[in-house]
Formats: sequence, structure tokens, C-alpha cells
Amino acid sequence: MGRKRKDGDPLGLAGTRLAVRRGRIFYRHRPSAEKAEWWEDVGTDLAEAKRLARLYNNPGDEFGTTAYWLDMFIVDCRARVAAKTMSPRTVEDYVGALTHLKAYFGKMYPERIGPNHVSSYLDLHAKAGRPVPANRERACLSSMISWLMRSPHRPPTLMVNPCMRKSGVTRNAESKRERYVDDQEYQAVYQVASKSVQIMMELTFRTLQRPESDIVGWATNIVKTRGEKKSLHFRQGKTGRLMDIALEGRLLELLESIVGKNDKVKRIHQPMVATLDGHHYTYDGISAMLKKAIAKVRAQHRKTGGPLADMPSFGFRDLKGKGATDMWLAEVPIEQIQALCGHADKATTEIYVKARYRETIKPNLIAI
Repeated sequence: MGRKRKDGDPLGLAGTRLAVRRGRIFYRHRPSAEKAEWWEDVGTDLAEAKRLARLYNNPGDEFGTTAYWLDMFIVDCRARVAAKTMSPRTVEDYVGALTHLKAYFGKMYPERIGPNHVSSYLDLHAKAGRPVPANRERACLSSMISWLMRSPHRPPTLMVNPCMRKSGVTRNAESKRERYVDDQEYQAVYQVASKSVQIMMELTFRTLQRPESDIVGWATNIVKTRGEKKSLHFRQGKTGRLMDIALEGRLLELLESIVGKNDKVKRIHQPMVATLDGHHYTYDGISAMLKKAIAKVRAQHRKTGGPLADMPSFGFRDLKGKGATDMWLAEVPIEQIQALCGHADKATTEIYVKARYRETIKPNLIAI
């Protein structure tokens, strides 16, 4: 039986193997044949530290199950985020997938999961009206199993990733994002939108960056000046790629209207797309404002019998597609569009662009 703590244990750390040092919480890993006892910094959030401790201490019979390894996988992913080798957005997506994955696979052992189980999972959720989220969850499960297969803790019988296509698993069908916002639609919505929505629309159209993970979080400090040239200097959230986008033409005018022209003034970290009290919008919040502007245009055209009375809805991501397509139609080299979009290869960019462009094809006019 361990001795009583001298401080009376006000934080409830008894039996958790947690300790506090200099305002931070550490977990004391037990010694093994490979290494002596070592201390892991688990942050300052007491509730999260206790959750990790329960995971490491492994009470009950959860060890070795898919639920256990999913949690351990997330711990490893967060360490990779801290080391800047993984995008925080990717980890957020993985965490969001845990609830459904654990409900279906949680009590199973990874080595017992077969392609038939994965296919059944995809079919079940497709019938439940969530085929695309199920595809993303399959991707999370696949990443976890691949990680486990590379781990020294790999179960001896885990030899094949059952989520891969070569195992016979076919993802749920996903419809291509084909919405192309024409100039009339763009201008009509832009004219009735709030200033914040206008800025978000232009930044997305001009830079082709991801509005939900990059632009909505941009602050004015990403504007860099080298000599007489200015650029947007940032790291893409999804790919981790460092980007420099030259500020020229309308994009330069837009940014100067936000941050000002005086380079000698020290710029604060002010959001580019800011709420009235100077904070960042959530992506859902700014998207709701765009939808209101679209609804306002429809209402105006219904009253006047205008052509946009039944205009289909669109989101900021569609404006990224519009920007890429308009550049392609203007014969901008596909490699430049690819670099802006952040696509890994040119073929992806070509599909991305051409899915939105529909050309009217002439019939056969040859006389018989």
C-alpha cells in the first residue's frame, strides 16, 4: 500500500501516476526492458491529463481492442502535430470519426477486422444517409491500422489492412462538386453581402486557398514585405506547404483596404475577416451570412421576375472552384493553378477544373 501524499492530494492524482511540476502535469511511464521510467509532459488540462492516464493505466479489459488503439493513435497524432509533421485539421477530422468507429468496431480486435466488416460499415451508414462521412471514418480506421502495423506493438496476426481497396473494399459513391458560380451570380450576391462576406468571397476567388481551414483563420500579420514587393506568407493547414502569394492587382487593393498601406506601422494580429468586435468568424458563421445574401438575391429577383429567382445555392468552396476554372478558361498554365490550389499532381487540378466547366457541343452537321 502506497504512502499518503503530504499535500492531501487536492487534485485527486492518487493512483493515476500523474504529478505536477512547475505548473505542468506529467505522467510517469513505468520502466520496461527497453527504457527506464520516464516522464511525459501531458499539458496543463487536468481533465485531459486524467483521461490520458486512464488510457495509459488501462483499467478493465479494453487493452488491445480497436477502441484502445484508436485512442493511442490519436495520442500519437497529437504528438506529430506538436512536431509539425501533421496538420491539426487532420487530427480534428480523426477525432470526429471516433464516435461512430468505436460504436461499430470498438470491442473488436484490429487483427479480427476483415474487409467484410469494413464493407458492412460503409453499407450501413450509406443506408443511414451518411455515405460520405462513412468514407472519411474508413480513412481514419485505415490510417490507425497502418500506424499499428508499423508499431512495435503490432499484434502478430495483423498482416493486412482490411480497409484498402486491394482488400476488396469499395468506398461509397461520392458526387463530384460540379457547381460553377457564373459572373452574374457572383456579382449579384457580392453586391448585397456584408463587408465581411465580400472580403471572404474575394480572398477565396483570388487566392484559391481553402476557406474553411485557411482563409477564415488568416490574420493581417501574414502580409510580408520584401523590398517593394508584398506577399501573403503562410502555411497551408491541410498540406503543411509554405506558401507565398504575390499581392498584385485587385488582391493588393483588397489587402491594403484591410491592413492599410503604411508598412512602417507595426501590424497587430488582426483577423482579415473580422466580426464587429474584432474576432475571427467561425466558418459556419460566415457561411450562414453568405446563405442569407444568396436568399436575398433570390427574393429580389422573384419580385422583379429576374433570372436569378431560382439560383442554386453555393458555398465559399465553390468560389475556389470558380477561381480555378476562370483561370483555366483564361489559359493560365495549369501548373500555376495547381500550385495555388495546393494539389499534389496536375491530374487532380484538371479534374477539379473540368468538373465545373460544361461546353455546349455541336451536333453532327454532315449531310447524308
